[in-house]
Amino acid sequence: MADRALAPRRAGAPGPGRIALYLALVLLALVFLLPVYVMLVNSLKPLDEIRDGDLLAWPVHWTIAPWLSAWSQAQIGVQPTGLKPYFVNSFLLVLPAVLLSTLIGAINGYILTQFRWRWAHLLFAAMLFSVFIPFQIVLIPMAKTLGMLGLAGTIRGLIFVNVVYGIGFTTLFFRNYYAAFPQELVRSARMDGAGFFSVFGRILLPNSAPIIVVTVIWQFTNIWNEFLFGASFSDFSSYPLTVALNNLVNSSTGVKEYNVHFAGAFIAAAPTLLVYLLSGKYFVRGLMAGSVKG
Repeated sequence: MADRALAPRRAGAPGPGRIALYLALVLLALVFLLPVYVMLVNSLKPLDEIRDGDLLAWPVHWTIAPWLSAWSQAQIGVQPTGLKPYFVNSFLLVLPAVLLSTLIGAINGYILTQFRWRWAHLLFAAMLFSVFIPFQIVLIPMAKTLGMLGLAGTIRGLIFVNVVYGIGFTTLFFRNYYAAFPQELVRSARMDGAGFFSVFGRILLPNSAPIIVVTVIWQFTNIWNEFLFGASFSDFSSYPLTVALNNLVNSSTGVKEYNVHFAGAFIAAAPTLLVYLLSGKYFVRGLMAGSVKG
């Protein structure tokens, strides 16, 4: 009996500590996924089944009618348009905002790390400070700026706001990544006659895939889920999806269609879930490749 207790554990077999760790991770994953399960199963139920009160129950009568209603028929504002036009608005906002903020952040990181000039650290500290400024503080100055530029109530105005607010984060990511970049490659290129944009476009940018992935995922998630700027600086024709979803859920007229609300919430969350499922492992690799250095 004692010999059995002292026998070495079979190679590859997990020990008690690792089994406990796995069980704890599975439990935490289930807790994390519970809201997703509730949203999904209740979006596939008729409204009468939800009114019975058991949100965890499996649907008795399956239906996709709530999804169809949330997408193209639900009453949002004065028109029964569903979330479809606002879903398009969010893509028209997110794609250029992510591309512009990523490109500007890459150029800023390049300048701050590859050129030695007197006020570089002070400028980087100012950009870093902007990362910690709450959204609420910039609302009034930004509203005045958009009014002067003629961009108030437009998708272009929302693009401008999100690009400006995201530059601090993207500069931080690229600056730290380029600070760890092999300087010998840059010096060799300059000795061969490469100029400012040649070094950036042919040396740095092609070797920046990990940090570009990190920045794109970060910016996409932040801008897609952003609500305050959308509610403050857009009008009915330029509402992003988050504002339209809020109007759908908080509508004070008619019957509260909770199954439609669940379907709408899932539609709003689907793009960010898809981005993380497809590129989540690249996000971790990018962070490990340099975004936390410097």
